[in-house]
Order: sequence, then C-alpha cells, then structure tokens
Amino acid sequence: MSKVTPFLMFNDQLEAAMEFYSATFPDSEIRSVARAGEDGPINSAEFVVGGQLFMGYNGGPYFSFSEGISLYVDCADQDEVDEYWDKLVKAGAKPSQCGWIKDPFGLTWQIVPRRFTELIRDRDPGKVKAVMEAMMTMVKLDVAELERAYNEA
Repeated sequence: MSKVTPFLMFNDQLEAAMEFYSATFPDSEIRSVARAGEDGPINSAEFVVGGQLFMGYNGGPYFSFSEGISLYVDCADQDEVDEYWDKLVKAGAKPSQCGWIKDPFGLTWQIVPRRFTELIRDRDPGKVKAVMEAMMTMVKLDVAELERAYNEA
C-alpha cells in the first residue's frame, strides 16, 4: 500500500461499485474484503481501479460524494473517451458537462482525452482560450471539436 490511499465511503454499494469499476477499467482488481459475519455483506475492502489503489467502506447514508472530489481518467483518444463514457452511461451514470459524469454510486469521473491537455498547454493564450470555451459547451469531450477550436483561433 502506498503512503496515501484514497478512502471512499459508499452508501452500502461498495461491492457493486467495485465489481463495476473492475469490469470497466483495465488494471483493476478487488484485492481483499472484510464481511459482516461469514456470509454477510462487505463492510470494507481494498481494490484497484486503473492501477490506483483505493480503500472502501460501506458507511451507509451518512456519507455521500460531491463534485469536490472526482476521478480523472486520462484517455489516449476519442475512442477511449467514447468507450468509458458509454460504459458509464449504460450503467446508469448521469452526464454533466465538460467531460464530467456521475456514476450510479455517486462518484464523479472526468473522462478526458489526452489531446485536450496537450491543447491547453499551448503557449498561445488565444488558442488556449478557444479550446477552453469549446470545452465549456460540451457534455462529453469531443477531440475533433477541440482541435477545430484550436486551429481556428
């Protein structure tokens, strides 16, 4: 375990969340679980999503996630953005804007193409502004539209 590990408090959906995350993202696994009794529900667990270690706990309705914490998914290209977006939507996630989507367990994800990050690192502030303005109009990020805004600036 690394020195600092994100700890997520679920509203009694930890097992379903871990199963969905490990089926959706490569380099994911459920490492260990602690149950309430021999056949009881999972109380806590250690799991990996996309290579990142997490601890999870079924804390009940006392805790909920907010957009103040989100998980950033670095996508190689538009195909990868589409793949994750579609899997999340199919599972019941609610799209927001600017590449943000809230999964059925209440956790917010940012599904971001690597090209967006490259474009906003440009030294030309006019091009960066154009890309940011284009991004602000999107729900799911669209690489072709981001590049169009960049090229037209």
